[in-house]
Amino acid sequence: MIKLIFLYIVLVMSLEAKHLHKEKYYQDIFCAKMGGVTEYVLEDKSRVDCLTNEYAIEVDFAPKWTESVGQSLYYSLMTGKKAGVYLIIENEKEYRYLKRLKKVAEKYDIKIWNE
Repeated sequence: MIKLIFLYIVLVMSLEAKHLHKEKYYQDIFCAKMGGVTEYVLEDKSRVDCLTNEYAIEVDFAPKWTESVGQSLYYSLMTGKKAGVYLIIENEKEYRYLKRLKKVAEKYDIKIWNE
């Protein structure tokens, strides 16, 4: 039993160590720069990561770019704001996801921010 608990702790720690920071860290900094509201709750209880006067923005890590597209479009529909994605890129290899996102964003008029 102790071995299982130890294995679980190691697994959880390795999953958290996968990113430099948690998504919330990036979300709070970005949204403050944008002058927006973080975790804006919609009537269906879903949450917009950052809502500004102009944009409903999904904040996500680069490998989850496909999810960010759907979420930003949904938040846009529900708020009447323009769709936006703040893509968190933590290393050079992840720029391939930005390229993919740009193709979709151009077609569906999604604003992209990244650092």
